[in-house]
Amino acid sequence: MPQYTSAKRRVTIDEICASGFSTPLDAPTVPPFPFGFRNVEVLTLAYRSDPDKMGYLLPPPLELNSDVVLIHIYKMNDTDWLGPYGEANVMFGAQLPSKQVSGAYSPYLYLSSDVGVAHGREIHGQPKKFGIPRLEVRDDAWVATVSRNGIDVITGTMAYKQKRGDIATLSKLMDFSNNFNLKAIDHIDGTPAIRQLTSRRLADVVVHECWEGDCTVELRPNIQAPVYRLPVVEMLSAFYWRADFTLVQGQVLHDYLAKS
Repeated sequence: MPQYTSAKRRVTIDEICASGFSTPLDAPTVPPFPFGFRNVEVLTLAYRSDPDKMGYLLPPPLELNSDVVLIHIYKMNDTDWLGPYGEANVMFGAQLPSKQVSGAYSPYLYLSSDVGVAHGREIHGQPKKFGIPRLEVRDDAWVATVSRNGIDVITGTMAYKQKRGDIATLSKLMDFSNNFNLKAIDHIDGTPAIRQLTSRRLADVVVHECWEGDCTVELRPNIQAPVYRLPVVEMLSAFYWRADFTLVQGQVLHDYLAKS
C-alpha cells in the first residue's frame, strides 16, 4: 500500500476533546469565547402582552415575572468572526426562584448569519432560526423589520432622535442583559443529550448613545416565525441605542436530565 504524507499534521484527539473545538476541521463555524461586537445599533421595542400566552411559551421551572415583551432588532456592524449581520431577540421577564435569579427568557431569535445561528443554538441553546432583521432610517423615523419566508413578521417604528434617553430606563423594565434560554439537543439516535436552562450576560458593555420615544409594533402571523403568539396589548416605549460589547461564556441554571 502506498504511504501518503501531508505537510500539515493531523488533528489530535486531545484537540478534538478540548473546549472551543468546532467543525469543519479546517474551517470552524463556531467561534471560541470571547468575541466582540463593535458599533452595534439596536432598536428595542417594548410593549405589554397577554400573561397567559406568555406563560404558554415559558419552560418550567422558570416563572413569569412581567407582562412586558422586549424586541431587540440589532444591526451588527462589526463582529469578530461573523462580520456584519442582522439579529432580532424577542424576550420577556422571567425568574428562577430556586436560584434566586431573574432575567429575560427568549422564545424567538432570528438572524441573517449562519455562523450566528449555529453558535447560538449549539453553545447557548438559543432558539435561533434564519431570518432577515433590518434596521434603517426612513426619512424622520427608525424602521425595523424582521422577515422570514418573505413575510415581515415584525415591524417597529420610532421617531428619529427626538429625545435623549438612558439605557438604565430600559433596564428597569426587566434585567434583559441576563438572557435565559432552553437548550435542547438530541443524540444521533434520537435520545436526549442535553436539556438545560442556560444563562448568559454580555460583558464590557459601553453605550455610546441612547434615544427614547413612543413606538409602534406590528406582528404578522407566520407558522415558522410565530411571534404573533405574543400579541400587542399596549405599546410602551422604544429605545435606539448604539454600543460595544463582548460575548463570553454563560452558565447552566438547570439540568433536566441530571439525576436527583
